Amino acid sequence: QVQLVESGGGLVQAGGSLRLSCAASGGTFSSYAMGWFRQAPGKERELVAAISRSGGTTYYAGSVKGRFTISRDNAKATVYLQMNSLKPEDTAVYYCAATPKSLYLLQEYDYWGQGTQVTVSS
Repeated sequence: QVQLVESGGGLVQAGGSLRLSCAASGGTFSSYAMGWFRQAPGKERELVAAISRSGGTTYYAGSVKGRFTISRDNAKATVYLQMNSLKPEDTAVYYCAATPKSLYLLQEYDYWGQGTQVTVSS
């Protein structure tokens, strides 16, 4: 059983940056692909970025490509999401999640954090 705890959310002006962290415990972190999802009010949850077990493969949603960077440190059992050039439309609750399967299989993310709020003001 993997426990995930996100941190690093907050309020930032448009054009600013934030770095989210997600610390994992209770499992072998390097056995899981990791993803960052977000959900804005009234919208469906979407996958923002994902990274393979080794970190060698990454995925980005088109809306964040070139602005966000996902990375992981298996020694620290932590995954990060560096968010630059933030826009008001990036405002959402951000969740990290873990899957023992492919990072592309959205329905296979079994473990979820509690979420952290990101608010981007215009």
